[in-house]
Amino acid sequence: MGDAEIIPIGTRGRPGRGTGKQPSSAARSLAPQPRTGPGRPPTPPPEDVHDDAHDIDPTPDEPAAPEPAASEPVEPAEPAEPVTVAAPATRLAAASTRERHPLRGIPTAAWLSAFQQAAAEIFGEQWEPRLAQFLAFLRRRITGDYVVDEYGFDAEVTERFLMAVLRPIAEQWFRIEVRGIDNIPAEGGALVVSNHSGTVPVDGLMTMVSIHDRTGRHLRPLGADLVFKMPVVSSMARRSGATLACNEDAERMLRGGELVGVWPEGFKGIGKNYSERYKLQRFGRGGFVSAALRTGVPIIPLAVVGAEEIYPLVGNIPALARLIGVPYIPVTPFFPLLGPLGLIPLPSKWLLEFGEPIRTDEYDAGAAEDPMLVFDVTDQVRETIQQTLYSLLMQRQSVFR
Repeated sequence: MGDAEIIPIGTRGRPGRGTGKQPSSAARSLAPQPRTGPGRPPTPPPEDVHDDAHDIDPTPDEPAAPEPAASEPVEPAEPAEPVTVAAPATRLAAASTRERHPLRGIPTAAWLSAFQQAAAEIFGEQWEPRLAQFLAFLRRRITGDYVVDEYGFDAEVTERFLMAVLRPIAEQWFRIEVRGIDNIPAEGGALVVSNHSGTVPVDGLMTMVSIHDRTGRHLRPLGADLVFKMPVVSSMARRSGATLACNEDAERMLRGGELVGVWPEGFKGIGKNYSERYKLQRFGRGGFVSAALRTGVPIIPLAVVGAEEIYPLVGNIPALARLIGVPYIPVTPFFPLLGPLGLIPLPSKWLLEFGEPIRTDEYDAGAAEDPMLVFDVTDQVRETIQQTLYSLLMQRQSVFR
């Protein structure tokens, strides 16, 4: 074995093939072939590539290919340059990304037309003056160019926001029907006296929006001390026109020609049990009558039917109420059992009837100091409202229609 001749593979046993001077044909056939790209003709296969089967059993009839001389140098084939071919999917994705750019090719006129159509759909055909008014409102708020009276009443905010929020509730949810609105004077001071009910003082808000939409006047409510002790509620009440329920403020407003609203039952009215609905509680000491007598303005009784059913009060938690510092903690069939859902008022049908004005300008100047006269006028107002409530309850077909 030590004297055996080593013959490289693929040399067919001939000397000079695969000895290091030149690569053999078998070795050249194993070299990687260059890829063919678009526009490049395919590289023809080498002519001297032979099948191993022919090498093992060559056909004697075929002439053998001439072999180069051992002394003749053979230049090795230059390696083909690699051709990089981009994936078709990559090229298509890049092109489609550029073509689908959201802002490319959309003219400014098309954007303006789309904006105008959207504004008309949302705000109606008169969207341009409404938008101008809103921008003017923002400018006045930013620059401080707006009016607030001595009580903190902001008429512009009340009309644009508070009334806009309350109006659909009054018209669509409670479906308020108003009667006797002609009894409210078109100008000058007047005192509207109403029954109080509903567990939560929603009846006052509904009275405000009902009067404003039908007469254009703002009702200035007289609120309890608790209203102006609450951080957020106090500011909202002031801006909407409410003031503290005291004789001094009430008389100043009445002399100034304002339409003032008062609910003499107070918390006793809105916090009474459902079994006592539409039964008026005590009207206090008649302070509102004294204010009307001193200023000589008419007293307009108002009866409200429907508010008793929005939160039917069936219980109270007095211990928790004293701990929090509120008059009562209401318990209704839905609250606190249903949590926040129990705060949604029931859609009862409301009736508001304004009675004929009770004149006070016929009394003497010192009539407000006569307690018996004040008591008689107070009782007259209370009895008028109570009888009107009974009449409306008889006319109402059901609670919810």
